[in-house]
Amino acid sequence: MSSSLNYWAVIPAAGVGKRMRADVPKQYLPLCGKAVIAHTLERLASHAKINGLVVALSEDDAFWPDLDLSIDKPLWRAEGGVERCHSVLNALHVLSVHADDDDWVLVHDAARPCVRLDDISRLIEQAGDETGGLLGIPVRDTMKRSTDKNTVIDTLDRRRLWHALTPQMFRLGALRSALIQALENEALVTDESSAMELAQYSPVLVEGHADNIKITRPEDLMLAEFYLQQQGAE
Repeated sequence: MSSSLNYWAVIPAAGVGKRMRADVPKQYLPLCGKAVIAHTLERLASHAKINGLVVALSEDDAFWPDLDLSIDKPLWRAEGGVERCHSVLNALHVLSVHADDDDWVLVHDAARPCVRLDDISRLIEQAGDETGGLLGIPVRDTMKRSTDKNTVIDTLDRRRLWHALTPQMFRLGALRSALIQALENEALVTDESSAMELAQYSPVLVEGHADNIKITRPEDLMLAEFYLQQQGAE
């Protein structure tokens, strides 16, 4: 086991983003002169504490070889899976060759190019003394629960509700075990925190900025461009 504390980034990027209604997977759509995923990877790599990155890509990804990246840290490729949890687990297996089980892993969405470096630092500082945690935003709108026909059942108490964001940061060994356990129990978890919760951990929620949006619809690209321009002007 290494004596220093290491941090690694894992980026699942095997999805196609059907809601974008584009011929190109959403992570490769152009944004401020480069692909969305290029912004994401370069931003993560620019954080002083990130030692290296693993990106999970679909086997037939035809866009990755032509991607122009400016990264001076190790970047490994893992095989993408059917669901996000499979991709992340495959990336963790690749990372396990280079990292220790006690190292921290920050899993981040490829389609979140606007994450702030100071939010990543805050996550490391506030969740690093615990079992791990994730960036989030407290819910500010009134929340309704509906039937399958979109009629209201009830109104939820928003005081303890959060929008879950990424990165989500956990120990490599603990997260790998939690994902394996979830898949063995046929639980297709949609984020890493869910897997850790099923394994009886209590992740810490760390408040981030609302401009850490996930690009899922065409209009999100314009909003991401605005946020990147605003961040560059700060």
